[in-house]
Amino acid sequence: MQADAARLAATPRVSRLFRLQYEEAQQSWVLLYPEGMVRLNQSAGEIMKRCDGQLSVVQIVADLETAFNATGLERDVLGFLDIAREKRWIEG
Repeated sequence: MQADAARLAATPRVSRLFRLQYEEAQQSWVLLYPEGMVRLNQSAGEIMKRCDGQLSVVQIVADLETAFNATGLERDVLGFLDIAREKRWIEG
């Protein structure tokens, strides 16, 4: 339970190794890095653009639930952020 509390209190930010931007040509959010680009799906882009190092995961989830008139997104957001950390897309 404490591990989940710590995960929810974290304030993730896009890693310094990447630059997040919206690519009109791709019609999606992308992560740019020296060797290439990662095209994000809509859900991943919405989460990543909120990873500014200021918002906690709890706040990110609340913002997404408000923006998309949804509930119960916590598990999906935590799952994505775990993957993003493994891929070194985010820090924090």
